[in-house]
Order: sequence, then structure tokens, then C-alpha cells
Amino acid sequence: MIKEKTLKERSLLFAKLAELAYNDDATSEAKKLGFTTIEFYNKGGAQAWRFQNKTDLVIACRGTEPTAFNDIKADLRAIPVMAETVSRVHKGFKTEVDDIWPMVQEDIIRKTNVTKDLWICGHSLGAAMATIMANRAECNIDLNNPIELHTFGSPRVGWPTYVKSFCTKHYRWVNNNDIVTRVPLRIMGFRHCGQEHYINAYGNLRPLTAWQRIKDQYRGMWMGIKKGKIDNFSDHSMSEYIKHIENWEG
Repeated sequence: MIKEKTLKERSLLFAKLAELAYNDDATSEAKKLGFTTIEFYNKGGAQAWRFQNKTDLVIACRGTEPTAFNDIKADLRAIPVMAETVSRVHKGFKTEVDDIWPMVQEDIIRKTNVTKDLWICGHSLGAAMATIMANRAECNIDLNNPIELHTFGSPRVGWPTYVKSFCTKHYRWVNNNDIVTRVPLRIMGFRHCGQEHYINAYGNLRPLTAWQRIKDQYRGMWMGIKKGKIDNFSDHSMSEYIKHIENWEG
């Protein structure tokens, strides 16, 4: 059972599943992680996986693929629209969820009888989709509330009232200068959800003050330049998140 694992073990599992969600065939790798039933959802370019075993069901949403026009369009449609639940959310992210949520919801109800623990995760665009799915699951009387939501490199998803409406325990992972976590801009009304887990320039999980964080981000930028990397983009890599969580002494 996933809930018997430590926070580090759970976070690492969901990070691996979020990375696995980018695969066209995730079956063999998912089975190595202990899942026996695997299903892929794909409609209108919106994509997610259902990983399931006797006790747990994980929905892992696929993030932005640079060559997929639908994903790029979703990222750019930063228009606040009414959410299915309360307040306003990013139009592009909502549209992606609208495409596949009916299939995901029906399968959770019909194929599991809502007897399994529900977990949701995702990276990048997939993190935004996972956040909206978790909120919809909370508000559906036919579904159990998700046990936890784990997101990696998530953009801002909704307005303050939307963010405050969440009940699900949300671990929101941010890797130093990950540029995706800084959009859409706060001036547009969007805010982050959940409990932030910030990974500093040295790859350690550390709570920092606002000033300490600014200094740490500059430190990370210069460390990236010395390695010939653009820190804002390299920090968004799912492999970087996995590496840091593996090294976390949590």
C-alpha cells in the first residue's frame, strides 16, 4: 500500500510515474513499480495514465511535449475562466482536463467501485492537469477524495479562491530556477496551490526566506552557466526532480 510508505518513498514513486507518463508504452516499467492494471487516456492531445493494483489507483498526467501543438496551445491560453468547482482557472489547463476527465472519472467509478486509494500526480502541464483533476475529484460525491496530490514543476493554475478551496494534501515540488513554476504571472490573478517543497541550488530541500531564495536562485543561475546550462530550463527536467528526491534525506 502506498500510504504505508514514507513521504520520500511516496514522492519518489510519484516522480517516477510522472516521468513515466511521457512514455508511449509505460506498461513494462509500471509493472516493475508494482502496478498490475495500466491504461492510457488520450483525447484531443490531452493525455494521462491510470496505474492500478489491489489497493491503489494513481492517475499520472502527461506534461508538455515541445513538438505537440495542442500542449503548446494549452500552455499559452492563460485566460481565467470559470472552474467546474469554484472561482477561476487557466483556460488552457482546464480544456485539457475537460477532454479526458469524463473517461478517467468513469473508469475510477466503474472499474474500481471506489474501493482503492486515489492518488494523482503530474509534471509541468501534467501538474496543472493533476491539480484540476484533484479538485474535481474532491467535489464529486461518487469519488473518494484523493489521498495526496504530488506535482513537479507546476505552473500557477487558478485564482486565490480556487486555491483556498482545496482539501487534498498537495505536495508541490519546485526545483530552484524552474521557469515553469513562475507562470502565469501573479499580476494575472493566478496563484500556486499546495505545500511547496523547494529544492535549492545545491539540490537540498530547504525552507528559505524570500531574500534567501532570491540569493539561492542567482546562485543556481551561475552554477548552471558554469556547467553550460540555462538553469531556468534544465531545472524543469523531470530527471532532475527524481535525482534530488533520491538524494533527499527525508
